[in-house]
Amino acid sequence: RPLTLANVNGKVIVIFPVDQLIPLSLSLLPASVKTPTPTPAGDTYKGWVFKWTNYIKGYQRRWFVLSNGLLSYYRTQAEMGHTCRGTINLATATIAVDDACNFVISNGGAQTYHLKASCEVERQRWITALELAKAKAARMQAESDDSGDDFSPSSASVPPGQGGGTQNSEVQSTLRTLGSKVEDLSTCNDLISKHGSALQRSLSELDSLRLTGEAGDKIRQVTERATLFRITSNAMINACRDFLALAQAHSKRWQKALQAEREQRVRLEETLEQLAKQHNHLERAFRGAAQANTAADSKGKSLSKGEASDEDDDNEFFDAMEEAPEFITVPSYVPCYKPNYSLNLWSIMKNCIGKELSKIPMPVNFNEPISMLQRLSEDLEYHELLDKAAKCQNSLEQLCYVAAFSVSSYSTTVHRTGKPFNPLLGETYELDRRRESGYRSLCEQVSHHPPAAAHHVISDRGWTLRQEITVASKFRGKYLSIMPLGTIHAIFEKGNNHYTWKKVTTTVHNIIVGKLWIDQSGEIDVVNHTTGDRCHLKFVPYSYFSRDVARKVTGVVMDKDGKAHYVLSGTWDEKMEFSRVMQSSRGGENGTEGKQKTVYQTLKAREVWRRNPLPEGAETIYFFTDLALTLNEPEEGVAPTDSRRRPDQRLMEDGRWDEANVEKQRLEEKQRSVRREREREAASQRTSSQSEEGAPHDNYKALWFERCEDRITGEQVHIYKGGYWEAKERGSWEACPDIF
Repeated sequence: RPLTLANVNGKVIVIFPVDQLIPLSLSLLPASVKTPTPTPAGDTYKGWVFKWTNYIKGYQRRWFVLSNGLLSYYRTQAEMGHTCRGTINLATATIAVDDACNFVISNGGAQTYHLKASCEVERQRWITALELAKAKAARMQAESDDSGDDFSPSSASVPPGQGGGTQNSEVQSTLRTLGSKVEDLSTCNDLISKHGSALQRSLSELDSLRLTGEAGDKIRQVTERATLFRITSNAMINACRDFLALAQAHSKRWQKALQAEREQRVRLEETLEQLAKQHNHLERAFRGAAQANTAADSKGKSLSKGEASDEDDDNEFFDAMEEAPEFITVPSYVPCYKPNYSLNLWSIMKNCIGKELSKIPMPVNFNEPISMLQRLSEDLEYHELLDKAAKCQNSLEQLCYVAAFSVSSYSTTVHRTGKPFNPLLGETYELDRRRESGYRSLCEQVSHHPPAAAHHVISDRGWTLRQEITVASKFRGKYLSIMPLGTIHAIFEKGNNHYTWKKVTTTVHNIIVGKLWIDQSGEIDVVNHTTGDRCHLKFVPYSYFSRDVARKVTGVVMDKDGKAHYVLSGTWDEKMEFSRVMQSSRGGENGTEGKQKTVYQTLKAREVWRRNPLPEGAETIYFFTDLALTLNEPEEGVAPTDSRRRPDQRLMEDGRWDEANVEKQRLEEKQRSVRREREREAASQRTSSQSEEGAPHDNYKALWFERCEDRITGEQVHIYKGGYWEAKERGSWEACPDIF
């Protein structure tokens, strides 16, 4: 509906409002801009063809796919979704016929396929399809060379399985969208220029009429505004033209770079998988040789720890079970038996190489039915070591017990290849063992990125334990590294001794092939900040070529002057002993890295810690200890944010894995939605004077812990501010967020 319709000197003047001109202009867009042209079905050709492999195997049957000018092959049809064995771009390839059934495709470089069809008719079908695809690919490449625009869907396509499934489809979808938007921008650019010129001509004609009075003033006012608008529009049009020229000039280069990255990634994945298999075979061969040598050297003796028989590969790297004690207490509540649920770990992990795993959503199939907060609470498995340390009169002997406690927390991990659930922000876990063991423990997830959990334990037997742990994890191809960051504090009332230490790196081996196994490695210092005493502990990484016992841990307790008083030795999965040093001297032989060895003369060793035996049938219940079996048992009166109330974790424990996965996705999306809302509120409230470097992205504050600077380490940490146990006694949980 026109805004104005007038007849001036025989000319009809029609003025439309802007909101009607825009849809009118868009209605003139060509159909190719509105709706991208789909790829014709005839451009894809698939079938079985025999491919020459080598002189030993000769021709082997392979599944070939011709699509969008690319010829790719796979060993089977099932491989199309994940593993492409090779690809040739037909745009630059030559196609030659050998005889009735044979033909050769080569790109002039290292890629040459010698192929054989099942019959002459089938060969001719392939030749026809290949020639048509080659002609189309060459034509598109020529057009791309002329225009520089390589954003079309066909030129961006790659064969199935080359580039990583969902990630590849997302890239292709993005490229198609960008291509469509660039075309829309080009069309709108032309329309703005065309309509702007027409509008200016019409206004100039109006101005030439030399109307007087109010109409003339209005026309002059409109003309002035139109002139200003045209100046601004011309600037935008010029910027759009420059953008289009730049995008068109560089798009082809970007496409080629992206294609090269995809191809290199596929080659690296295949090489990595092959190397892992070869490594696994070498490991088995070496263990077999080591076993034979051991049997020959010490006939009738059992295998040393860490060695394994080739006939029973399931037992590699693990110790035999200790003999069960006379009485074993098994809790009445145990989790659901772990189902034999097959899952291709490599199919998921291959896309995570070098990435931070905490940001990658994982199905519950990799989990065990407890959260990271509950796993952190398992550090208290051997709390009696701290009870004994609290009774010590000598701070150096007390340090031995604290060091043994720092080692004991790893004993529960030896078989635990399952991943604990990542806690939701604000999730808590309480472990009240005051009546039985004299302590109360509280954990809270205080940060999501990076994920961090704060832990506080208070004991009636004279000690306090606190820590804030952030876990960084990286997948390195054959193994997974888990690096806990943060400091652990143990404070004793007697003597006011304050100890700190950090955790070592956990490595999960055989991610691709073989049996998963866990190792702990690194060095830590347990420091008494009150006296200056310290214990240097070394977790020796496992090596097939070492004669040392597997999972070995050694340590030396020294006073503030560096004099050694105790030597610790043992393994992180079985036991630790300590011996009093009577005399020390420098050895004549050089140790590792050219350092002299120190020889300690000690008294007879005393056992300070020994691992508790696992419950019967532990392999069917995630290798949980007696304590771990009770961690998820429902309890009355806990906070609504407690891990025991987490629905996806409970569903998994009940064996309903599919429902657990759905529930896990719901909880994660709910958490993301709440975080986005919190960030919006923080952005609206934050001013330049309030912003600080390193400040959190949102205004989230933990409920039971307060962020402050640690007076011992100087780190920014969360320390328990109190109130949880009082709230539990009152049954008052109004301050708890709704996270489940």
